[in-house]
Amino acid sequence: MGTEFLSLLETRNFPIQQLKLLASSASAGKQIPFRGQTLTVEAVSPESFHNVDLVLASAGGKVSRQWLPVAVQAGAVCIDNSSAFRLEPHVPLVVPEVNPESAFTHQGIIANPNCTTILLCVVLNPLHRVVPIHRVVVATYQSASGAGARAMAELKSQCSAMLGGEEVRAEVLPYPLAFNLFLHNSPMTEWHYCEEEMKMVRETRKIMAEPALRLTATCVRVPVLRAHSEAVNIEFTHPFPPQKAKEILSSAPGVRVVEDFARNYFPMPIDASGRDEVLVGRIRSDLSHPHALDLWLCGDQIRKGAALNAIQIAELLHENGKL
Repeated sequence: MGTEFLSLLETRNFPIQQLKLLASSASAGKQIPFRGQTLTVEAVSPESFHNVDLVLASAGGKVSRQWLPVAVQAGAVCIDNSSAFRLEPHVPLVVPEVNPESAFTHQGIIANPNCTTILLCVVLNPLHRVVPIHRVVVATYQSASGAGARAMAELKSQCSAMLGGEEVRAEVLPYPLAFNLFLHNSPMTEWHYCEEEMKMVRETRKIMAEPALRLTATCVRVPVLRAHSEAVNIEFTHPFPPQKAKEILSSAPGVRVVEDFARNYFPMPIDASGRDEVLVGRIRSDLSHPHALDLWLCGDQIRKGAALNAIQIAELLHENGKL
């Protein structure tokens, strides 16, 4: 994720006077190129945050809970990619295309939502503003990238092993992913939903300011290297013609409609990988319900599903003089 942050900061020309790279002591001393310079990774310490305006954090919930209050005390605004603070009442959970105004209510920490939640909300919100949403049913098809670079490397090695007739080993993920899929392995809750599914429910409600929104999710890990996909069924309070929905999404920020029924061509992870937009298509009426639509979306989990959304929050703050 750090590599993606650096790439986006450079390509989007985010204004930086000085950039610090912080990590655990195990990574201290590593050198990384940025804008023609070579930066040295420092071991994080309380002194690391002196004269720092902005912290982009992506080191896990335990680390965020330990260090972000220290950074805030030193005067920094923190945008956190972990789940540590997402549901805290005083911490805004922000998708700039959906609830940008929430970013300005922060008390030092702004939470970056879960990847699948971001992709979903970017598509749901423009439709919800036209005809209120009553209920959402979503199934996610989540790539190896959601579990990190080591999971991506493991998928590649598993594919090679299987095609070569060798033993397939699973060490990063709990089960073999090559030529396979399995339900998301995050811890199970008392309702028999895994935590990944409950993140979608709770975070979508908070982002869209709809605490009573009815949403159910099934999250699946699939043998795709990068970019997540979602099959979404949306029940509205009133009928919603598919063509109208397509027109709205075609002009929605952060969305690109990819739809060719004649060729049976719709969004694919391979198309979404490396792109900033959420690709959406196959928008159609639900034959089983007069008020419902079905659609399919794909988005790059590492970009819009994580690093890009955090950078967009930082840009929002900077453009409004809040940094």
